[in-house]
Amino acid sequence: MNKYFILLISALLASCQSKNFTINQDSSNANIYVDSNADELIKWAANDIAKDLEKIIGREIPVNYVDKILPENKGIYIGQFNNELIQSLEDNFDTDLNNAWEKFIIKKDQDNLFIVGSDIRGTVYGVFDVAEKIGISPWKWWADVHPENTGSVTLALPENGIIDSPSVQYRGIFLNDEDWALQPWAAKTFEPETGDIGPKTYEKIFQLLLRLKANTIWPAMHPSTKAFFTIEGNRAMAEKYQIAIGTSHAEPMLRNNVDEWDHEIYGDFNYFTNKEKVKEYWQKRIFETKNGNNVISMGMRGIHDSGMQGNATQEEKVALLENIIQDQREMLTKTIDKPIEEIPQVFTIYKEVLDLYNNGLKVPDDVTLIWTDDNYGYIRRLSNKDERQRKGGSGVYYHLSYWGRPHDHLWLSSSQPGLTWYEMSRAYQNGANKIWIANVGDIKPGEYNMEFFLDLAWDVNSINESSIKKHLVDWNHREFGKDKAQEIADVYEEYYRLAFLRKPEYMGWSRTEPKTSTKMTEFSPEEAQRRLDAYAELVKKVEEIKVNISKERLDAFFQLVEYPIKGAALMNEKFLYAQQSFLSTDATEKKALAKKSQEAYDAIVSSTATYNKTISGGKWDGMMSMNPRELAVYNMPDYHLADTTVSVENKTELHSPKFIQASEFSEAEGAENYEWKVIEGLGYSNASVTLFPFENHVFNTEKPSLSYNFNIEKTGTYQVELRFLPTHANNFDHKIWLSVNDSEAKAYEINTKGRSESWKENVLRNFGSITYPIVIDKAGKQTIKVSVNQPGIVLDQLAISPENHQEFYEIVK
Repeated sequence: MNKYFILLISALLASCQSKNFTINQDSSNANIYVDSNADELIKWAANDIAKDLEKIIGREIPVNYVDKILPENKGIYIGQFNNELIQSLEDNFDTDLNNAWEKFIIKKDQDNLFIVGSDIRGTVYGVFDVAEKIGISPWKWWADVHPENTGSVTLALPENGIIDSPSVQYRGIFLNDEDWALQPWAAKTFEPETGDIGPKTYEKIFQLLLRLKANTIWPAMHPSTKAFFTIEGNRAMAEKYQIAIGTSHAEPMLRNNVDEWDHEIYGDFNYFTNKEKVKEYWQKRIFETKNGNNVISMGMRGIHDSGMQGNATQEEKVALLENIIQDQREMLTKTIDKPIEEIPQVFTIYKEVLDLYNNGLKVPDDVTLIWTDDNYGYIRRLSNKDERQRKGGSGVYYHLSYWGRPHDHLWLSSSQPGLTWYEMSRAYQNGANKIWIANVGDIKPGEYNMEFFLDLAWDVNSINESSIKKHLVDWNHREFGKDKAQEIADVYEEYYRLAFLRKPEYMGWSRTEPKTSTKMTEFSPEEAQRRLDAYAELVKKVEEIKVNISKERLDAFFQLVEYPIKGAALMNEKFLYAQQSFLSTDATEKKALAKKSQEAYDAIVSSTATYNKTISGGKWDGMMSMNPRELAVYNMPDYHLADTTVSVENKTELHSPKFIQASEFSEAEGAENYEWKVIEGLGYSNASVTLFPFENHVFNTEKPSLSYNFNIEKTGTYQVELRFLPTHANNFDHKIWLSVNDSEAKAYEINTKGRSESWKENVLRNFGSITYPIVIDKAGKQTIKVSVNQPGIVLDQLAISPENHQEFYEIVK
């Protein structure tokens, strides 16, 4: 960059008194100026925002490449600071851009706006930060949220401008389970010339990542897809957009084993018996990519998502895995011209690898530990105090989509944002700031959840326990305008809450691996009807909102709102009407309900066809599958068609249950600077309660507690059910104490281990529970006290019921 250009920017920034920056059809500042020596990626970003501004304002926005600033040239100046300018900035701003990672400054001076980055990506992120703040959606291509002509744009700036940089160094996504959507869509609709997910598709993905301030990709790797590095143009496209390439937990040394390991050539993928062939296989890829921007996965598992091959004890596997990592690091040292500690390396501690790590596996200090969730949003382990001192730090691999037992969630994206916020914030407070990767499946229809995750990765403090809903409102404001943003957010909040009770993909009460048939739900008749009514209300609201969506945004509304909300409603109707039909003793009613169930199934078929064939002129043909993996839950249930008469037992309660939301506590006692707070938008209650801050700690003496008051009209034997989220502790030592009316407290250990049946039940329903029997010998006011031994325990709901009461799935007020 020209020295004069840099110094002039510095002087202008020093004198900034910024407020709003506006461009309209009559503005003299409707120009973009880019340093003539800027990287091509910065020039691309400048041209990208220029095209969008032209659509919004309705006039040409020329992009000029310049070596200096002339007073008469008013507009947006985009450039990258070099080291020479940093000292002059330090005197005027409390910031240091010298060698900073992806940092940017946005400042206004008179009629000019300056977007300046510490490096190439930082500059690009600054451009897209401006774009988003003036209403340009990152999903303009991926969800057809096209810019609309409003005649002007205004960027509201704080007095000192914007200075921003990421909370997490590497932020990205894993394209996974792409067999039914992303891969066939790319191969047949978008990129038939490649017949796969190739450079044309990856270019669109990489552009999306930059707009979302992400920088890392774990490429698609299922058997339906050719390995990323084997398709010509893929690697060059990643280099063009400066996206770091990593690979998943089962793909060490940048190798896609599913596609690339040829048994006939290499033999068994077994380091015990075939070490030299495995090393040869790894060495070839490391040599090919030695100059690339890569984050290299270390260690070894099976060919795909399975344990390491070889019949060995845990101790033998630990010793072998340590040797494997040592051998891999020797390859990297010999091949890549960098000190080993400067080569980004990660070790993903997934599934059986966690057992090996807990059994004493030693990982080199500069290798980043990637902790993982249990595939259902609950992180299994985080760094302890010693691990937080590691040079390589730690990160998280997190599932927003999953294929596997006890059941897939691949169709609709319904992970509750409150859970993502809690688990990822907890991870960050326990040192996970090096790399965050979200498994996003096919990207669509997980647009919001993906952006929520990446927004949090960029700025972990941008969302707090009381602003989760605000993020959703703001997102819908950007996508669909201010007038309907709150209403759409309300719909989505309830959609997420209902799915937290039971995801649409789990409504058949079936399992995978092994696959089982669908069956009756566990919802009582009253609960089933309440659920049907709740979804009917959501669908009604979607239809009312749709009338007021602009014609230009209807395709986007269908993709982002209508299809997922209606799809979830229809899946519930399919099963719950079938259940009502099965339970009905009236032949006419039985037939009518069975017809409603069939109509719901048919409507899913029709809506999915609309997604693929109609919206956006068929652009997304092949992207939406209503039955990924062709599991039983996606078919029509058939148990209700049997020619039987069902005897329904009339169960009555002697005394009605008392339902209490965890947020309705009467007294809260913290300990050792930890305090209880409500997380708005989390749990069945949408207001779960947990301890803040989130740093792991065990209370050995004084224990934090919550107290709840309730009234009992009649004495007798009762039971207290306490429901909590199925979170995990590092040492499986979460513990809760319950007492009533100052009686002796009873202790409960609440953790599950591995993939036990209890864990499966808990993650499918998103709660664990304990039942505490009590005897009430005096009617009137009673008090329950709940104590815990550490943070990480999240309380959701309580119920006080008569002994041997009828079970209920959902606790409601």
